[in-house]
Amino acid sequence: MTFGTLYGIGIGPGDPDLITVKGVRLLSRCRHVVVPKASESADSVALRIVKKHLNPLTEIHEVVFPMITKRDELMARWRASAAYVESILSRGEDACFPTLGDTFLYSTYIYLVRALRDTLPEARIVTIPGVTAFSAVAAVTEFAIGEGKQSVTIVPTADDLTSVSDALRRNGTVVIMKIGKRLEAVLDLLEERQAIETAVFASHIGMPDEHVETDLRKLRGRGEQIGYLSIILANMGTECLE
Repeated sequence: MTFGTLYGIGIGPGDPDLITVKGVRLLSRCRHVVVPKASESADSVALRIVKKHLNPLTEIHEVVFPMITKRDELMARWRASAAYVESILSRGEDACFPTLGDTFLYSTYIYLVRALRDTLPEARIVTIPGVTAFSAVAAVTEFAIGEGKQSVTIVPTADDLTSVSDALRRNGTVVIMKIGKRLEAVLDLLEERQAIETAVFASHIGMPDEHVETDLRKLRGRGEQIGYLSIILANMGTECLE
């Protein structure tokens, strides 16, 4: 049996023009595009970004990757999504899976690939990297993520902010991702570490509702929603720039 190919495509942070040339070429000719969304009733952010690059004859398949923490339920969802993709590939047809940012940085694509490797190890998978959200934030704010021998720490937030707190004790740049409803608590940590003055914030970067802020104290009291799809870059100093 000849299987089709799954193309995982990092589509960047939100601007359709930040998708790589290779990604656009594949999206424009792929008959099946499988897009992730957070719930049955939600719109797919990935679909909104890639839509202008799709062929009018493209078949769009929406799969749900819910924002839940129960491991068993998540694994069941991943397996179901992998089975759906497998049904396309087993007909000898290719499928594209667009995912926000880069394909292997906090992406739903990671779980899809793992589940598909378990159920269809012979599947051909080709991965196209994408522009990370923090790279786009750095470009907009002229924030040097890494300079000289300066270290860079990428940390996602969680309800327990210990990992973020620990990261903010180190020299170099700290990239804080997946902030969500924990924005106020993260701002508290930045104040405590005396890093809020030099930090920058952006949410929905590259999208119509983009918000960029260099005075992070202005974010206080703005509500939980502003923390979604957001990034904070914090400069914690450096020991050596040679």
